Amino acid sequence: MGPVFACPPRRRRLEPFERVRDGASAVVHVPAERHEYLAALFRELERLGREPRGPSDVLDAVQRSLLTLILAEADRAASAGDLPRAMGGGVAVDALRFIERNCLQRLTLGAVAAAVGRSPAYVTTALTRATGRSAVQWIVSGRMAEARRLLLHSDERVDVVSERVGYADPTHFIRMFRREHGATPAAWRAARTRSS
Repeated sequence: MGPVFACPPRRRRLEPFERVRDGASAVVHVPAERHEYLAALFRELERLGREPRGPSDVLDAVQRSLLTLILAEADRAASAGDLPRAMGGGVAVDALRFIERNCLQRLTLGAVAAAVGRSPAYVTTALTRATGRSAVQWIVSGRMAEARRLLLHSDERVDVVSERVGYADPTHFIRMFRREHGATPAAWRAARTRSS
């Protein structure tokens, strides 16, 4: 019988991501001495993702184990105090929750501010202090995440994706996507689907 790997409870593994959802910075500062180890885990995970699947689920178990090690590193770095862990409730958390629920609609900073009962300047300051990103950056981030998902997992045209993620003007969406990802949505999709 091979070694048994204890997997931390699901809640503990996802804690760094839940802190981001509650308004913490999406950046985890990993100590320099852990960079190579973490990079090696990612390289191995990527290498295994390119291997052909067989009838055995051993490859899936290895990938899950690597992902668990990566999440443990993120949790260790987050617990070291690099993330603003205890934001509590407040304006930043309420604003982020509102943005998350509404970012795919036509959404402005004014609407976010009205939803949390504060001025736009107050909301921007609170979010920037708590997360390092403004309300507008969070809105764009939410839209781009959904755009990437649609581009990878659907065959919808770029103009349709643009509309579904809250951009009435496809040209503006393409410009925003290129600024965030260094490629147009069509080129980004083509590069990802070729490598799959």
